[in-house]
Amino acid sequence: MNLHKHDAKAEFKNFGRADEVRQFPKGRVELVNIGGAAIGRAVFEPGWRWATSVQPLAGTKSCEAPHFQYHVSGVLRIRMDDGTEFDCKPGDVSLLPSGHDAWVVGDEPAVVVDFQGMLDYARAR
Repeated sequence: MNLHKHDAKAEFKNFGRADEVRQFPKGRVELVNIGGAAIGRAVFEPGWRWATSVQPLAGTKSCEAPHFQYHVSGVLRIRMDDGTEFDCKPGDVSLLPSGHDAWVVGDEPAVVVDFQGMLDYARAR
């Protein structure tokens, strides 16, 4: 993404008119392609957990997609493969390397905007 080129054109997109939507149990990812990048908004419903919802699609032991994400609403608990565990809440920004599980805490959907890891997320192999 080169924002300094003089011939660059302004772009804007809306998640309500996403370029692609991927549904999975208790959630979905809405993708927009902009500036040569894919940005994803994920909506995880109460009861969603990566290990039960997305793992069957990914076929890996834990989530191998790295994430660089802004947490819009709800609470998402992250557990790294090394056992480190923390909650991400509205206003948080998280950077997650490969190797983690995650699940919704409470009865409000967790909504995150991911600037890095969504290109192949929840894409059937």
